[in-house]
Amino acid sequence: MPTPASSSTYSYLGPAGTFTEAALKQVPEAAGAEWRSVNNVGEALADVVSGRSVAAMIAIENSVEGGVSATQDALATVPGLRIVGEYLVAVDFVLVARPGTRLEEVRVVNAHPVAYAQTHLWLEANLPGHGHLPATSNVAAAADLLSTPAGAGRADAAVAPPTITEHHDVEVLAREIGDNRNAVTRFVLVSRTVPVPPATGADKTSIIVELPEDGAGALVDMLEQFATRGINLSLIQSRPIGDALGRYRFVIDLEGHVLDERVADALLGLKRFSPNVMFLGSYPRADARPVVVVPRYDDDAFVDARDWLRGLVSGV
Repeated sequence: MPTPASSSTYSYLGPAGTFTEAALKQVPEAAGAEWRSVNNVGEALADVVSGRSVAAMIAIENSVEGGVSATQDALATVPGLRIVGEYLVAVDFVLVARPGTRLEEVRVVNAHPVAYAQTHLWLEANLPGHGHLPATSNVAAAADLLSTPAGAGRADAAVAPPTITEHHDVEVLAREIGDNRNAVTRFVLVSRTVPVPPATGADKTSIIVELPEDGAGALVDMLEQFATRGINLSLIQSRPIGDALGRYRFVIDLEGHVLDERVADALLGLKRFSPNVMFLGSYPRADARPVVVVPRYDDDAFVDARDWLRGLVSGV
């Protein structure tokens, strides 16, 4: 059985200096708590399930690369988790190297695959023909420069966060190397299952839905559950279930709260339609932007419709 969660420990993808740490710094409850650096999403969620940590901060979506598949797959397969908050971090990168290295000397670059994807245009333009060594994190990419000698196929430089010089003795060769100046990564704080917080009017709900079969119109049938209730989807991404070809689950973020009548009604429709619906949580939006609902889909409209039906049945 899980042990009682520590109220003073939060897990995050480390080491110190990562964008995930920057997201955790936005959580008021985490201030003054113990922060546990982990190596991957699986370890972070295992900390939560086991009770080692009260919550874990993990990246779930990037404005350039889309959904983070490792996170989405983990949330789909680890039971008993609940998203309790989301946080946005602006993303940019610098190119760093061992002290004394010149840009023209760089032949191999160490970078986390997501960071590399977001800087590859700059790298190809300024370091044509360079090689890429994948790193486990943005900070680890820079730290590896100092732990390994140059040459012999090792990296000459690394893609890292702008704050990397606060943590490691590396030299910045170039700043603002991100291909998209408006790149943002969305992080979610995940805990064990907890009661749903009250609706704020500026909420988001995350779910995972499996299609009942691989057939014509199955996806349309699922999407109609939202369209007919006036619910906007801010993210929808397919992920293979893995048990057979053509079997997919859909990771969905929708605007609204499970306590909103239209959202609750849609979830009931999905439950009738899908063999497996996972509710990941309703939580305040990071941008605090109120959800706009037209009158025919607001709570009063659903309540009035139910009252009208009860009147028909009772003969009133």
